[in-house]
Amino acid sequence: MTQTAFVTGGTGFLGLNLIRLLTGLGWTVTALHRHSSDLTYLNHFPVTLAAGAVEDPASVLAAMPEGLDAVFHVAGDVSFWSGHRARQIRANVDGTRNVAQAALTRGAKRFVHTSSMAVYGVQTEEFDETAQHLGLRSKIGYLRTKAQAEEEIQEAVKNGLDAVILNPANIVGLYDAANWGRLFRLVAENKLPGIPPGAAPFCSAAEVAQAHLTAWERGRTGENYLLAGTQATYLQAFQVVGDLLGRTVEKKTVSPAILRAAGWLGELQSRVTHKEPEITPEMATLLSLTLRCRSDKALSELGFRAVPLETMFAECYEWLQAKGS
Repeated sequence: MTQTAFVTGGTGFLGLNLIRLLTGLGWTVTALHRHSSDLTYLNHFPVTLAAGAVEDPASVLAAMPEGLDAVFHVAGDVSFWSGHRARQIRANVDGTRNVAQAALTRGAKRFVHTSSMAVYGVQTEEFDETAQHLGLRSKIGYLRTKAQAEEEIQEAVKNGLDAVILNPANIVGLYDAANWGRLFRLVAENKLPGIPPGAAPFCSAAEVAQAHLTAWERGRTGENYLLAGTQATYLQAFQVVGDLLGRTVEKKTVSPAILRAAGWLGELQSRVTHKEPEITPEMATLLSLTLRCRSDKALSELGFRAVPLETMFAECYEWLQAKGS
């Protein structure tokens, strides 16, 4: 029997990786998208398109079929700019509540929520799923709203939703033009404002997509699964991008103070332009930190795999070349 799924965030790069996996396995997929979304890549797959927005509960309910095998809630607002705080609350918190409630109403069998490592906030030591969700107290909007979104999922679990929560780190791979993929443009155009001094885990988009499927198959209800992948400094990531482009990249990082100054300058400029700057104070803070987490639970229970940094960035680069970026 064909499995059925409803996917939010299907035009985003992780959503596209997940839909690529599901449709390749013969799943029947309904993909929620905004009226304004670019459907170029989503149209490559045999999906049913459903216009709506996670902030609009009526549109989500109307788009979601009855009795689904799976709801994959991948949509999220990943902005790190103060100018998008209200928008981010609507998308990440209200949107998660709306999708979870629709899944309960429509009798979905399982729900997989795409959260983030960010919910654990700024941890000073290596951490796992037992760590506190410090993101709830963070001044950084993305961290706080993703943590609040998880509270919405846990409330829905109490009301009968069979939900599993995934917490990926920095994701790199196919279909990424606007996130880590933009490093290729910055390096190619020699527009790097400086290499951040921090470090964090990076994970493959393909492996994160696979973890969604495995979480649906055997993840434990109400449980978190950190998807850490490969630990690397941002300097290492930039150097991998430079190697792929055949460009020389600086071999030293900027100081946290300089990065913070660039963030505040971007913030001041945004008050005039009303556009999100390349570097914000929130981004500067995070990019100056060294964050480490463990994926033991996802490795043992979901079969999650770490992928070399070079491999995931090469996949991203090959896709960017193929689309002419």
